[in-house]
Amino acid sequence: MGGVPESHAGWTFLTNHARVLAAIADDANVRIRDIAAHCRLTERAVQKIIADLEQDGYLSHTREGRTNTYRIEPGKVLRHPAEAGLPVASLLSLLVEDEARRKNADGSIGGGDPNPNPTAH
Repeated sequence: MGGVPESHAGWTFLTNHARVLAAIADDANVRIRDIAAHCRLTERAVQKIIADLEQDGYLSHTREGRTNTYRIEPGKVLRHPAEAGLPVASLLSLLVEDEARRKNADGSIGGGDPNPNPTAH
C-alpha cells in the first residue's frame, strides 16, 4: 500500500482539519485511506483529525458493516474568534464547490455536483 505521503514545507492557507472535513463533505462514505491520499496525510493523521472533529461536535459517524458514514454538523460555528458565528457549512460550500470544479477541469475524476450541499451529509 502507499507509504508516507510527500510532505509540504512552509505554510498553507488551509489546515489539515479543513481538508479532511472537505473530503468528507464531498463523500460521506469516503475511506480513511482515500482521505489520506487526497490530503497527502498519513492514515494515522486522518484518524486523529477525525477524532478531533468528532470530539468537538463537527462530525459524527455510523458504522454499517465495514463502511463508515460520516455526518457533518453544518450549523456548528468555526472555532477561531475571527470567524465568530460563521457556520462550518459556509466554509465547506466554498471548498467542495472548488474541488468539484478542479475535478471537472482536469478531467482526472468524473463529475462533481456543481451545487454541493455539505449540509446533506
